Amino acid sequence: MEQVKPIKIAVLGGGSWATALIKMLSENHVQIHWWLRSESDIQHIKTYRHNPSYLSSVQIDLQKVTPFNNLRDSLRDVQMVIIAIPSAFVAKAIRKLAPDDLDKKLIISAVKGMIPEENVLITEYFQQKFEVPEENFLIIAGPCHAEEVAMERQSYLTIGGNKPYYAERFAQLLRSRFVHASVISDVYGTEYCAVMKNIIAVACGISHGLNHGDNFQAVLVANALEEIERFIDIVVPHQKNLRNLKSSAYLGDLLVTTYSQFSRNRTFGNMIGRGYSVRSAQMEMNMIAEGYYAVKSIYKINRKYKVNLPIITAVYNILYERISPVIEFQILKNLIK
Repeated sequence: MEQVKPIKIAVLGGGSWATALIKMLSENHVQIHWWLRSESDIQHIKTYRHNPSYLSSVQIDLQKVTPFNNLRDSLRDVQMVIIAIPSAFVAKAIRKLAPDDLDKKLIISAVKGMIPEENVLITEYFQQKFEVPEENFLIIAGPCHAEEVAMERQSYLTIGGNKPYYAERFAQLLRSRFVHASVISDVYGTEYCAVMKNIIAVACGISHGLNHGDNFQAVLVANALEEIERFIDIVVPHQKNLRNLKSSAYLGDLLVTTYSQFSRNRTFGNMIGRGYSVRSAQMEMNMIAEGYYAVKSIYKINRKYKVNLPIITAVYNILYERISPVIEFQILKNLIK
């Protein structure tokens, strides 16, 4: 009987989420080209079989995973490409690529952010810059912290795609004894929710840093879900009647990001609430809080739509207008219910 060839996948990014995806995919019949920017990390992985910078407890199966330092080389002969680079660095990382490099490949975004300054979703960016057809693009959403994947705790992912066959095909590659993966058709709505929940997590962190307590945070998250729904229903109206914001792809992702100890956005917000400057908080974390970049993009996009977004506005004012968190949250208390 002829053996089925493994699916060849490129994973771009060397952070914790990329490492977690490597672990999930390695549970199945795949060959992975792993592109990392750091040559020293690549040599460490080849020698010691783990990422020295992130999730070092995850053992890398080098029979399935080949690290690359050259981006174009990593893309050769693969059928799928997973983007797992922080949104602030996506454009710079792939700036030398041409549409031909991604031609006929399934592109999957694991980025829960937007391209800063251009204020576009990752899906929109690849469609505009690399002519990736809409049906060839998938997104990864849902409540799933990389740290819990490393510990093999039960995790849930949702794959968004306009073509159900492609979404299900990729979902199968993620499923294992500790990962459940389902599919959804609301690509842009899910992607916007993934962006906005990071902003809300920053808000919850600020609230915690100001010692507002669990009661206030519960009200904050409840109002945030309504805020997200108002915005998405206006910006992505065509899926409005099919969208269920109480499902794990939306509400689940929001809850885990706003409450979890592993949430870097909550951690970042907590530091801001305790009096750190943006720069000092970023330097001390040494990790990217996507909500910092996302709030500026959503705030600017909303100038066109004028949706009532008091929590988003409060976070923007604190991070970019340098308004005191104490003052801004005093105002916010009177705007939410």
